[in-house]
Amino acid sequence: VFKCGGAQAVAALAYGTESIPKVDKIVGPGNAYVAAAKRRVYGLVDIDMIAGPSEVLVIADDPKDARDIACDMLAQAEHDALAAAILITPCEQLAFLVRDMLEQELAKMPRAEIARKSIDDNGRIVLAGSLEEAVALSNVIAPEHLELCVDDPFPLLGAVQNAGSVFLGRHAPEALGDYWAGPNHTLPTATTARFSEGLNPRTFLRAQSWFWPNGDIRALAADTASFAAMEGLSFHAMAAKARL
Repeated sequence: VFKCGGAQAVAALAYGTESIPKVDKIVGPGNAYVAAAKRRVYGLVDIDMIAGPSEVLVIADDPKDARDIACDMLAQAEHDALAAAILITPCEQLAFLVRDMLEQELAKMPRAEIARKSIDDNGRIVLAGSLEEAVALSNVIAPEHLELCVDDPFPLLGAVQNAGSVFLGRHAPEALGDYWAGPNHTLPTATTARFSEGLNPRTFLRAQSWFWPNGDIRALAADTASFAAMEGLSFHAMAAKARL
């Protein structure tokens, strides 16, 4: 175990030092400098992803949850001024209640300056025509964290295509995932959940392909030689024909 952090730790892991051996893969979150360092060394070593500022998207429909939702949004906002907190709801009353509750709760926060900038610059409250439309919008945004803050989240879950992790029900705040709950906390951000997934055991595995021609390969070799000849790769064709 090597206790180190920051962009310099990424460099040490990627290139090796007198005390830290060179690694094959660097995983895990960090600040903007760590993300830039991981991008810089990708290719020399593998990385899990380039994770940007954190984000949460809440889909909800019950005005009684207004304070809970505001707290969840502010929990994300206090991470970083660049963090994003979004509510999509078909309930206009909930939209206005959350807007007012954000202001009330911001006034109580020690990190209010950071959270305020995040909410002002990147916070959104969006009115949708239905919960189904809210999920469709969420799939376009592809959030890092998605909260389905409704009584029965499972009918909506089947329509969720793009999200790093999904928190189900009215009592599953994303903050639990930051510290304790099952969903991993190293997750794709900035719409990259469209094509990537969070850190998981597969991150540390590699697929390997095998070819064992246990049988007659004459037809395969002849076809290979024909394709190779069309591409002008005469030695490829010769290597195939040699088996004939």
